Amino acid sequence: MSQSVLDSEKAAAPPGPRGSLKGHPWLTLLTVAVGVMMVALDGTVVAIANPVIQADLGASPADIQWVTSGYLLALAVFLITAGKIGDRFGHKSTFLVGAAGFAVTSAAIGFAGSIQQVILFRVLQGLFGALLQPAALGLLRGAFPADKLNMAIGIWGGVIGASTAAGPIVGGLLVEHVSWESVFFINVPVGLVAVALGLLILKDVRAENAAKSFDIPGIVLLSGAMFMLVWGIIKAPTWGWGDPATLLFLGGAVLAMVAFAFWQTKAKEPLIPLSLFRSVPLSAGTLLMVLMAFAFFGGVFFVTFYLQNVHGMSPVDAGVHLLPMTAMMIVGAPVAGFAIGKIGPRIPIVAGMLFTTAAMLGMSTLETDSGNGVMALWFVLMGLGLSPVMVGATEVIVGNAPLELSGVAGGLQQAAMQVGGSLGTAVLGAVMAAKVTDVLPGNLAEAGLTQLDPAQAEGFKQAAQLGIAPKEGLPADLVQPVADAVHTSFVSGMSLAFVVAAVVAFIAAGLGLLTKRGANDAGPAVHI
Repeated sequence: MSQSVLDSEKAAAPPGPRGSLKGHPWLTLLTVAVGVMMVALDGTVVAIANPVIQADLGASPADIQWVTSGYLLALAVFLITAGKIGDRFGHKSTFLVGAAGFAVTSAAIGFAGSIQQVILFRVLQGLFGALLQPAALGLLRGAFPADKLNMAIGIWGGVIGASTAAGPIVGGLLVEHVSWESVFFINVPVGLVAVALGLLILKDVRAENAAKSFDIPGIVLLSGAMFMLVWGIIKAPTWGWGDPATLLFLGGAVLAMVAFAFWQTKAKEPLIPLSLFRSVPLSAGTLLMVLMAFAFFGGVFFVTFYLQNVHGMSPVDAGVHLLPMTAMMIVGAPVAGFAIGKIGPRIPIVAGMLFTTAAMLGMSTLETDSGNGVMALWFVLMGLGLSPVMVGATEVIVGNAPLELSGVAGGLQQAAMQVGGSLGTAVLGAVMAAKVTDVLPGNLAEAGLTQLDPAQAEGFKQAAQLGIAPKEGLPADLVQPVADAVHTSFVSGMSLAFVVAAVVAFIAAGLGLLTKRGANDAGPAVHI
C-alpha cells in the first residue's frame, strides 16, 4: 500500500485512544451543529425584533437597516479570511473563539443602551459568526471519512435549515412574551454549550502543508471587493441600479477583484490559490450556490410579506405556515446526504434544482386569496428541492478542495451563499418594484381612487411593494377596494419575481450537470 493511501487513511480515521470522546465523528457533528445553529437562527430571528428595537431605542430607518446590514456585511466580507485563519491555526481554536465571541457579543447587544451600540456589536457578532461557519465544515471534513462526509453535511444542513426557519417563530414568541433583548440573550447558553462541547470533544485535523503565513494584501483586496459588492447590492434598490453611487461601488468591486486575482498569481502563499478554480466541479459548485441562494432567499423574502401583509398573519403564524418547507429540509438534508454518498451529487443536485424550479413556478401562481393547502404544496416541493442542492453543492466545493484549503473552501461556500442571497433579494426586489409601479395606478383607479398628489402616489407605491394597504385618510367605502387593489398589485409583482427566480433555478439545474464527487476527500494530516 502506498504512503499517500496510508496518509489518507490516517486523515480519515478518528484520532485518539480507544473509547475517547476526542475527535469522535458524530460527537464532532453535534458540537459544530450547536455552534452554527446560533448563526443560522440569528439570521432570521432579528428581523422580528427590529421594529421593537426601533421603537425602544428611537432609531431612524437608516439605523435599523444597519442592524441587519452591518451583520451581513461583516459576515460576507470576513468568511473566506476566517476560513484561512482556520486552515492556519486549526479549526478547533477558530471554532471555539467564534462560538465564545458570538455569545459574548450577543449578550452585549442585549445590554446595549443605544442603537449605535447595537450596530457596533452586531458587526462584531458577524465577524465571530464568520469564524464559526468555515471552521465547522473544516472540522467535519477532518473528522469524517469520505463515505460518511455527505451524510454529516446533510445533517449539518438540516440543522441550519431548521434553525433558519425557526427564527421567526422563536423571535416572535420572545419579542411578544419577553423582550427584544431576549432574542440575543438566548445565544449565551447555546454558545456556552458549544464551547464546553468543543473543549471536550473537538480535535484539530490540520494538513501538513497548510500555509505558514497570511496573504495580507490579498486579504485587504478581497475584503474590499466583498464589501463594495455586498454594500452596492444592498443599497441599489434605494439608490437605483443606474445611480452613480451604485455603479461606483459595483465597479470598484470588479476592479478590486481583478487586482486580487492578479496578486494571487504573485503572492508566495496566496489567500486563495487560483489553481483551486481549475477544478470545474468546484467552480460549478460555487456558482451553483450563488444561483441557488439567489432564487431561494430572493423568493422567500417576499413570502413573509405575502403571509403577513396580504393574508394578515402574525409573524409567529407566518413562521408556522413555513413549517412544511422547514420539515422537508430537516428530513431531506440527511436523506440527500445518504443518496449523494451512494450515487454522487450530480443527479440529486439537478433533480433538486428542477424541483425548486417547479416550486418557484407554482409560487408564481399564488393569488391574494390562495388557501393554505396550495401554499403548503409549493413549500413542501421547495424544501425537497433545496435539500440535495445545499448538501451536494457544499460537498462539491469542500470535497474538491485540498485538505489544507478546507477552511477557505468552507468560507467560499458560505460567501457564495451570502452574495447570492443579497443579490437575489436586491434584483428580485427591483423586479417586484417595477411591476408594482406599473400596475398599481390602474388597480387603484379601478377601485375608485383616482385623485392622488405626487407624495400620496409615492407613499402608496412604497407601501404596495411590501403588500401594505394604507387606510389613513381614505373614505370608509374605499378602504376595502383600495386594500384589494394594493394586494393585487403586490401579488402581481411577487408572481413576476418568482418567474425570474424559476429561470435562475433552471439555469442552476443545468450547472449541476458539471458537478461531481469530491476528488480530495482526504489528504495528509496531523492531529492536534
